[in-house]
Amino acid sequence: MAILSGCEDKYKTPVPEDRICPVCGKEVEVFTSMGRVISDTACTCGYVWKAEELPTLKVERKEEEA
Repeated sequence: MAILSGCEDKYKTPVPEDRICPVCGKEVEVFTSMGRVISDTACTCGYVWKAEELPTLKVERKEEEA
């Protein structure tokens, strides 16, 4: 299962991303997962990037006909 763990873990690992503050123009590092901010991050000017809910990675299986 170690091979599958690596595939699933890549979606859980936070990625540091630099974003430009829309208020003051400073570059701020936020942590994202699957392109969404995972924790509230504030700029020194007071602007806050709010954490976004991550989608579930649930796969629905089709039932086989008997």
